[in-house]
Amino acid sequence: MASAAASPAEPDRNCPLCPRLADFRKQARAREPHWHNAPVASFGDPEAQLLIVGLAPGLQGANRTGRPFTGDYAGDLLYATLLEYGFAKGIYQARPDDGMELVDCRISNAVRCVPPQNKPLPAEINTCRPFLIDTIATMSRLRSIVALGRIAHDTTLKALGLRNAAAPFAHGAVHTAGTFRLYDSYHCSRYNTNTRVLTSEMFRNVFATVRADLDKS
Repeated sequence: MASAAASPAEPDRNCPLCPRLADFRKQARAREPHWHNAPVASFGDPEAQLLIVGLAPGLQGANRTGRPFTGDYAGDLLYATLLEYGFAKGIYQARPDDGMELVDCRISNAVRCVPPQNKPLPAEINTCRPFLIDTIATMSRLRSIVALGRIAHDTTLKALGLRNAAAPFAHGAVHTAGTFRLYDSYHCSRYNTNTRVLTSEMFRNVFATVRADLDKS
């Protein structure tokens, strides 16, 4: 497939910036040629007031389907919660063609390519951060950011030019981050929910707070 032109906020389909991830992508393409197997673009309206930042595409989730959090357990919990609090409409069926739409919400990732064992290296997080910076810059109405997990939290702070000490990660914490409010949540992974590190109620409470804050102003 020919390489598509990249926007400033999205890497090229054949992005070479992280050699380990590019090699992993090449292996996945050979093994599963009908999967997306490319950097996963942000999903949702750039004019949204809410941005959700995840970690990276899951191998059999977004890396397969091409839409963030689509096709794995984390997406089941995330999209059900977004539908509950009015940040999405339609029916989530774990397919990019299911017709579900985000409402005043956008979803992106700290790292746009799937990493081995779902664990990006620090250098890969740093290399991919300019795409997150540009994503934030394209969102002229952005007011709220939800960081799913510590890595998403830390790279979002760096993208905003803030120090970690100014806004330490904690589930349910709300920070003032420049002109934005940053909301922390544990990542909605199957591991976190199976071990009860994160319950569905804990997760919903984060988005209930975001919804209430956006509705107040």
